[in-house]
Amino acid sequence: MTQFRTLHGSPLNVEESAIESLRTALGGGLHDPGDAAYDEACDIWNAMVERKPALVARCRSNTDVAAAVDFAAKHKVLLSVRGRGHHIAGNSLADGGLAIDLSHLRKVTLDEKTGVVTAQPGASLGDLDAATAPKGWVVPTGINSTTGVAGLTLGGGFGWLSRKFGMTVDSLIEAEVVTADGKTVTASDSKNSDLFWALRGGGGNFGVVTRFTYQAHRIAPELYSGLIVHPASAADDVLRFYREFSAKASDELTIWVVMRKAPPLPFLPEDVHGKEVVVFALLHCGDPATAEREVKPLLEYGKPVGSHLGVQPFAAWQQAFDPLLTPGARNYWKSHNFASLSDDLFDVFTKALGTLPSDFSEIFIFQLGGATGRVPVDATAFPHRDTRYGMNVHTRWETAAEDASCVAWARKLFADAEPYSTGGAYSNFLTDDADDAVAAAYGSNAKRLAEIKAKYDPNNLFRMNHNVKPKK
Repeated sequence: MTQFRTLHGSPLNVEESAIESLRTALGGGLHDPGDAAYDEACDIWNAMVERKPALVARCRSNTDVAAAVDFAAKHKVLLSVRGRGHHIAGNSLADGGLAIDLSHLRKVTLDEKTGVVTAQPGASLGDLDAATAPKGWVVPTGINSTTGVAGLTLGGGFGWLSRKFGMTVDSLIEAEVVTADGKTVTASDSKNSDLFWALRGGGGNFGVVTRFTYQAHRIAPELYSGLIVHPASAADDVLRFYREFSAKASDELTIWVVMRKAPPLPFLPEDVHGKEVVVFALLHCGDPATAEREVKPLLEYGKPVGSHLGVQPFAAWQQAFDPLLTPGARNYWKSHNFASLSDDLFDVFTKALGTLPSDFSEIFIFQLGGATGRVPVDATAFPHRDTRYGMNVHTRWETAAEDASCVAWARKLFADAEPYSTGGAYSNFLTDDADDAVAAAYGSNAKRLAEIKAKYDPNNLFRMNHNVKPKK
């Protein structure tokens, strides 16, 4: 017998005959603790998460996914779904449950004439970029090429191109989904439109998406992007300038602020390495000559300690932060959305910058607005259309001995910034211990999500997420 954890947390022994039937049904294999495929599936991005599924079902087709879903539903065992295993909360691993591993389903295809893109759920942003950007097309996604397409999309998805082209879900035109009853359905504006609405920002609550179809957008082969680095001593003035400049920026220009200790970048003087800095990270997705003119005041402002800007392929810029976001470190995040940035909020940021708990911890201020804010709140499940800026407290360190101090720092910064927030937060930045995560993630759309959940997953099989419980 194999012991599982049930949906309600109790132990359950399942007969080996049932296990063997599932093993036979899976083209990708069923893997026990200790074998190579099991270990690979349990090796996720955030080393803070230590969960061990009873079994891992490696799926290579919809039939495989349906077999795994049917098994979990029949035996009422805890079920999780892994795309690339990048989510901060580690929801791809069900401790004692059955983990569906989609990481080997990575195919991305592009119709070069229409810009229609299909992606399997194990694809990364890097896979998507490699298939589209060199051909002059792009889907607006995130900022780290190792992030999974599936998790990012289901949470809403935003990054360098969102102000111009909207959230990732705004470019999603169809999804293929294995629902809790083991059936494969298509969701779009014309088919199962309620499910399609819920998938666009409602997370993994409604089924296993086995194919994403996007409408890509035209983009130039090379775009203007780069970094401008200011010393922490100028943080107050730099942040105020950022607020004024970014508020007037065109939709083509996106500027994020990163506050951290300077890594040993080659364009920075050695005496800056390891010192607290305020970094402008920017991308302009329009004509490079126009980009240089728009960015010029930002480059000329103040006395930066270094800058590195130029024209490069979009896919290259998407990989720029990868070395700072490698898997295997311990991570703890806290996040807020803001409709505006106040002087008092800047004071919170600068104080936190002076007390960074590790060399790898960062405070991100991300910029939205533009196209993301022109979509009605109820058009998709993603509700945060009023967000103009947001904060991700990206606490990152190496050893368990640092856990307490790093987590405490993040929580304090989160609490200090809360009075200036909208009350909402991006679901892909929320950890498992987030207070009232469902309200923060789904806002005014939570009620409708609960109704759709009751239709497609009445027994709440898909609960390893920021869980929307089915309406009773």
